[in-house]
Amino acid sequence: MAMKSGFLGMIEKVGNRLPDPVVIFVWMIAALFVGSMIAAGLGASAVNPATGETLTAVSLATSENLRRLFVDMPRTLTSFAPLGFVLTVMLGAGVAERTGLFSAAMRASVSKAPKALLTPIIIFTAIISNHAADAAYVVLVPLAGVVFAAAGRHPVAGIAAAFAGVSGGFSANVFPGHLDALLLGITEPAARLLDPTWTANIAGNWWFILAMTMVFTPLGWWVTDKVVEPRLGPWVPVSPPPPETAETDEEMQATSARERKGLIWAGIGAVVVIGLWTAMSIGPAAPFINAEGGPGERMTPFYSSLVAGFFLLFLVCGVAYGAAAGTVKNQGDVVRLTGQSMAEMGPYIVLAFVAAHFVAMFNWSNLGAIIAIHGAEGLRASGMPTPLLLTAMVLLAASINLFIGSASAKWAALAPILVPMLMLLGVSPEMSTAAYRMGDSTTNIVTPLMVYFPLILGFAQRYQKDFGVGSLMAVMVPYSLFFMAAGLIMVLGWTSLDLPLGPGATVGYVLPTLAQPLP
Repeated sequence: MAMKSGFLGMIEKVGNRLPDPVVIFVWMIAALFVGSMIAAGLGASAVNPATGETLTAVSLATSENLRRLFVDMPRTLTSFAPLGFVLTVMLGAGVAERTGLFSAAMRASVSKAPKALLTPIIIFTAIISNHAADAAYVVLVPLAGVVFAAAGRHPVAGIAAAFAGVSGGFSANVFPGHLDALLLGITEPAARLLDPTWTANIAGNWWFILAMTMVFTPLGWWVTDKVVEPRLGPWVPVSPPPPETAETDEEMQATSARERKGLIWAGIGAVVVIGLWTAMSIGPAAPFINAEGGPGERMTPFYSSLVAGFFLLFLVCGVAYGAAAGTVKNQGDVVRLTGQSMAEMGPYIVLAFVAAHFVAMFNWSNLGAIIAIHGAEGLRASGMPTPLLLTAMVLLAASINLFIGSASAKWAALAPILVPMLMLLGVSPEMSTAAYRMGDSTTNIVTPLMVYFPLILGFAQRYQKDFGVGSLMAVMVPYSLFFMAAGLIMVLGWTSLDLPLGPGATVGYVLPTLAQPLP
């Protein structure tokens, strides 16, 4: 890969000198171990405003934590949620890929589609797939590379576009989903610290996240086609087929006929799986509906089932395609293909091992919550005007997100301070939540500590062997910067124009006991 110049070239050069992400996490665990001892020795603490509990820094060198580290090591790995999501989906997706279903479907889908429309279609699809975000990372992102390659475009640009949509637009969508229920569910007890009657509305950010989708889709399209793909240059397949092995017209026609037959049977398989999921999602006794839950909880089982749904969808469709196209001869072939897909996941499992322990140890030390709470208190003491305070809130969420990936964990620590503080300043809990999730989304794609970052890097290296950590960071930085700029403008504009955030949700807020917001 040719050396690039300029700011992005510098990022790529510096980033490529970083060690493997596994080694980075090992260093961070060592630094966390020492930092927890220092923080505990200094008596670092913070008061949880929701419970009044004082959180104190805990040394990881205590007997209890050392025992937990080694005794619970297998449990720490297996309880790391992304690992289960990735392996489950890849069991099915690996079969679909190796039977030829993906490549045949992509060729069929792009054969008549204008190349110029591939980017917005991929970004929009990636954004709306956030309702099944974990599955989207391991399914949609690699598929985007296949789509771009089939269209003669640089596959890494397709991977970047999908990654930007799934992760950079993590909070954007067309309809509210489980993330809305989760974040606004955390907002409710924080708001009730001041107003015991306030109730969360899962649709409280609906218009805001819809606007994010409408803004991020064309913006990501422009960044991909005008910044990212030109910088990557023309793509030349690593191993083009030699001329002497090229298929004859008759062989190509026979292959096309088998592919069409396979796609028909795969389509039938998809209808069966989707019909099964639909049947289990409707009716009073549907297993995927929590009939006793509130408005934000009714669909939770359905959203939680989507990872398994994607596994079954791709497995059934892959086997159906392979049986019809002749790439699957017997049951042993299916087992062999699933084994091959798991073999390729070896590097990710190694990464998951160290990442799982870093996240767990960070929680044991209480340092994450302490840092978040003191950061929020700094905003409260700044005395900034409300629009600037919301801007700072976006930037705070974006900064913390570089080091702590869980959206709910960060919001659980920040909301009890930020939500009541902004309510006193005349800002609704829904607006506080919207500002937080904007910042939380935009920096997901530029931190190597993001749990799916190494996986995305592996997808890109399939097409460009010398593509390193710095290369991926340099490719994704333009998306992050433009999404951040657009996000800040959206937050400021929404606040200034007092636009509704969703049904019954406004920017302004007045406590029932106050005639007007505090100055």
